Amino acid sequence: MLVLTEAAAEVVKSVTDTPQAPDGTGLRITQAAEEPGGANALQLAAAAEPGANDQVVEIAGARVFLDQGAAAYLEDKVLDAEVDTQGKVRFTLGVQSPPRD
Repeated sequence: MLVLTEAAAEVVKSVTDTPQAPDGTGLRITQAAEEPGGANALQLAAAAEPGANDQVVEIAGARVFLDQGAAAYLEDKVLDAEVDTQGKVRFTLGVQSPPRD
């Protein structure tokens, strides 16, 4: 399952926790049908609720909704985020470390 870093959770909360957003709003990640199978095919947008078949990831109060294609691609990934000096958000993906025995 997708893991969010503490920084990513904070950015997701800042994007989705606005006065005009209803309670339960999250960041929805979908995979574009035109370009399946890669990070460039992922689309992110704030969503009031998950889609019918979305996987919901909730970490530290941040909610992320993953459609089936995105959930499959992100299964072993870590989502990180940073905000630059101009306030622009940049998300990055890494691969989760394998569990230690």
